[in-house]
Formats: sequence, structure tokens, C-alpha cells
Amino acid sequence: MTNRTNEYLAPHYVQRSNWLRAAVLGANDGILSTASLAIGIAAASDLREPIVIATVAGLVAGALSMAAGEYVSVSSQTDVEKADIIREKQELKDMPDIELERLAEIYEKRGLKKETAITVAKELSQYDALAAHMRDELGINELTQAKPIQAAFASGASFTVGGVLPLIVTLFLPVRNMEYYLYGFAIIFLIILGSLAAKTGGSSIKKAVVRITFWGTAAMGLTAFVGYLFGMNL
Repeated sequence: MTNRTNEYLAPHYVQRSNWLRAAVLGANDGILSTASLAIGIAAASDLREPIVIATVAGLVAGALSMAAGEYVSVSSQTDVEKADIIREKQELKDMPDIELERLAEIYEKRGLKKETAITVAKELSQYDALAAHMRDELGINELTQAKPIQAAFASGASFTVGGVLPLIVTLFLPVRNMEYYLYGFAIIFLIILGSLAAKTGGSSIKKAVVRITFWGTAAMGLTAFVGYLFGMNL
């Protein structure tokens, strides 16, 4: 009985959606973009130094870019949410009756009888009208509300962790056939990441692995092709 109760009380996966999305995106991009860059250079050069330098440069630039981009993106979402909340506050002040009807209509569309919907809308409005409208009209709540700093940190840090893995390959494995080592290890890293992300988010591990392997192979293959073309023209 206790185990079943604990299952019911366990947090839903949506509570992890904000940080999980940023972390998975950052780590995936860190592995894929850094490995692809290293593969392109390795395909065009037989020396370790340019491969390592390019990988480090890509890692640093990518991590900063991911963090900044995520912060700007999520901040824009936050600005929209704040503007909607301000507008909703004004509407509740200027036309409370119309807002009450609007809230009741939302509950009625969800399956409540008209009388029940009005009663629920009135009681929730008396308790906290703004919170009720934010949640049920605007779709904003504590679980889904944007957090720019959290998203930026998760994205930048996870990109760094992901990007360090291909860098280790360029530092310690033989330069000969380096692009093949990079591809093989990158696919392994991506599969592990996809599996962990799917398990953490409660989604299909098989679908995540197939998706990440296909697109990872496509990206690194195209980059290697460009590197070979560049190497042939040297």
C-alpha cells in the first residue's frame, strides 16, 4: 500500500521539462557540434594540433553561445508572460464580470455544467482571481513559467560537459583515422544521452536512440564530407 501511495505522490515528468529541455539540448549540441567540427578538421588534416585547437575553440564558443541564446530566448518568453499578466490584471480591474464569465466558459468547455462552472469560477475568483486566470486562461503556472537564468546555466553547462567528450577523443586517440574514432565515440555518447534523457522524461528510449543516432550520423557525415573536400584542395 505504501509503495502504491508513493507512486501516486511522485512528481510528474512535466515538472522537469524546463531544465531537462535545456540540459538535453545543450549536451546534445555540445557532443554533436564539437564532434562534427573536430571530424571536419580531422578529415582535412593529419596533425593533432589544429584538430585540438578547433575543438577547444568550438567548445568555448558553443557553450557561451548556447547560454546566451537560451537566456535571450527564455527572457523573451518571460517578457510575453509578464505583459499578459499585466494585461490580465487590468482587465480584472476594468471588467471583472466579463472576466468571470470568460473563466466560467473555460470550465464549461472542460465538461462542467454551466451552473457548476459559474460556481467554481466565483469561488476561485474570490480566493485569487489573477492566479485562476493565469492558470486556466493564459496557461501560465509555476511548473511551466519561464526561468531564463536557470535555462541559460543548464544549457551552457551541459554543452560544456557534452563538448568535453569529443575533446578527450582528440587529445588521446591516434590521429590516424581520427574522424572514425570521433564518429564512433560521438554516437555512443549521443545514445547514452538520449537514453538518459528519455528515462528521465519518461518517454520511449528506443525512439530517442533512433532519432539521435540518425541525425547525429547525418550531421557528422556531412561535416566529414566538407572536410575531405577541403583537404583535397589544399
